[in-house]
Amino acid sequence: MIRLFAALTPPPPIGLALAEHQQGLPGARWRPLESLHVTLRFFGDIAEPVAADLDAELAMIDAPAFELSLQGVGCFGEGARIEAVWAGVADNPALRHLAGSCETAARRVGLRPETRKFHPHVTLAYLRRPDPAMVAGWIAAHNLLHSPPFRAERFGLYSSWRTREGSRYRRERDYPLA
Repeated sequence: MIRLFAALTPPPPIGLALAEHQQGLPGARWRPLESLHVTLRFFGDIAEPVAADLDAELAMIDAPAFELSLQGVGCFGEGARIEAVWAGVADNPALRHLAGSCETAARRVGLRPETRKFHPHVTLAYLRRPDPAMVAGWIAAHNLLHSPPFRAERFGLYSSWRTREGSRYRRERDYPLA
């Protein structure tokens, strides 16, 4: 079994700009630059033969390159159950189309449909039992985050494994956007 997801990686200048926002929350496990990404579809743990079929389906996606930008910040969870803080992605039809194509690829190889609504974001930190007032203060201080547009010319298939320091990712395949 291999844990996989499809994602876009922001270029290094965007990642470095995000790193400037990665402070001010005690106990936050800030994500390293090489882990910053916009998930298109999380596939989960799948058998290696299915992973090979998924790779073939993702390679057939015909989508144009496009520009996107990051906008705003937020969190997942409420109160003491806040799990993460993130940078949002400005609404983008081309991004939604690409995510939908990844969903279609997953269904073609027999994976269950994604039940959660697509919410494009870049996870900046994971949190464990944070002070909700501190999280609210961090959001208020960083809510005007806005990146310059950057071009998405490819997306990748990533493997994921958990370590004591958090999840680690490795790009397994790369798919160009036309």
